[in-house]
Amino acid sequence: MAADQPEISAWRPRVPGVVEVFHAHFTEYAYPMHVHDAWTLLIVDDGAVRYDLDRHEHGTPHDTVTLLPPHVPHNGSPATPDGFRKRVVYLDSSRLGEELIGAAVDGPDLRDPVLRLRVGQLHSALARPGDELEAESRLTLVGERLRGHLRRRADAPPHRPDPVLGRRLRELLDARVVDGLSLEEAARLLNAHPAHLVRAFSGAYGIAPHQYLTSRRVGRARRLLLDGLAPGEVAPATGFYDQAHLTRHFKKLVGVTPGRYRGSSR
Repeated sequence: MAADQPEISAWRPRVPGVVEVFHAHFTEYAYPMHVHDAWTLLIVDDGAVRYDLDRHEHGTPHDTVTLLPPHVPHNGSPATPDGFRKRVVYLDSSRLGEELIGAAVDGPDLRDPVLRLRVGQLHSALARPGDELEAESRLTLVGERLRGHLRRRADAPPHRPDPVLGRRLRELLDARVVDGLSLEEAARLLNAHPAHLVRAFSGAYGIAPHQYLTSRRVGRARRLLLDGLAPGEVAPATGFYDQAHLTRHFKKLVGVTPGRYRGSSR
């Protein structure tokens, strides 16, 4: 009987530092020894993978985050009869420097529930066109936690509140509600590290930058819908990727679709 066909999807999101996103379900396929020129950040949702890295055998149960460094040979094969389902994001050296390769070789499998949750949230954001700011924010926090593991720091350094920086980012977001901006650009304009920028904003306002920007866009969309504009016109006028992107966030924040909201107006 022929082997089951693998299920895969791959794409390149518009997020700085992300080389590729790859989701796959393999039942029998085994990777031979190979290398990547990017960091491989891997989570397994079903089953498990066994692999060799630097002549040592490792495994990836579903509660583990695996980080494989660039330029180091590794392989991979199913560790369970039903194969495995994985989600991978490949990152370039702007996110993780090559000076951390040795530490990753020594301990590629990280049992960290918070990191596992954040990587899953990152994949959800990467799969939604128009949510690049959210993906970039989540990736920044993932990278910070990964570096903490690789540098063997037991505790993250304390983060001092920075309300002035938070306010400056809010003003920047307010000025760019429709056009938007990347976290990388905001960090450059405000001369701050992206992770510090996210934490400063969240500490000041109790909401992440991408959530704030989305809520501002939805607020503007409500006004335009009540003015009689159709959802298809409102989406680009308020900074959403398309009408589906508007609908998803509008329903999440308002409780109804844009069309129903517009239809309810008197």
